[in-house]
Amino acid sequence: MTCAGRTDTGVHATGQVVHFDTESAREDRGWLLGANSNLPDDIAVTWARQVSEDFHARFSATGRNYRYRILNRLQRSAMHRHRAWWVYSPLDAGRMHAAAQALLGEHDFSAFRAAGCRANTPQRRISHISVERSGDWITLLVSANAFLQHMVRNITGTLAVVGDGEQDPGWVAEVLSSRDRKEGGIAAPPHGLTLMSVDYPASMQIPEPLDSD
Repeated sequence: MTCAGRTDTGVHATGQVVHFDTESAREDRGWLLGANSNLPDDIAVTWARQVSEDFHARFSATGRNYRYRILNRLQRSAMHRHRAWWVYSPLDAGRMHAAAQALLGEHDFSAFRAAGCRANTPQRRISHISVERSGDWITLLVSANAFLQHMVRNITGTLAVVGDGEQDPGWVAEVLSSRDRKEGGIAAPPHGLTLMSVDYPASMQIPEPLDSD
């Protein structure tokens, strides 16, 4: 079985895509119900279909889309303890968004790369990144052609340093230029991160994720 991308322990996914080769023949409904009857309750297949021989869950993908959620209030949440990073000190989402724009485009993201990352190159291209607040919730959305290990978590932790006023928005560009992981903020915890969807060429007719949350 091949996945579109690996996720750290504790990270969620609503749009993971996998492929496998088989000589068995079943209706799509049979694959769906059969797979789900053998999976634990916290993993669910939402669609299954035969694809062309040249489809590859990982190498055919043209982009990945992640969301990171921060619960920013004095009180922690029992309901969301496994789905968001609780930060009780006030964060300025506007400053975080402004700082994040320095990451747009293609760069060497070594400063946001885990020490154990085994990617062949630190070059990645971010096509979209935004930080918005809605009530007590701060949401980071980021899309790229591919991601390095811990990249989104390290970006989030670094933006939080700007959000709490410890650093100016321009500092994120300095961290990026340094190519040194030690210059940035902490890695945000994994449970706030969700792989929302994976992009493929329209000709491959890959369904959109069924769940958005």
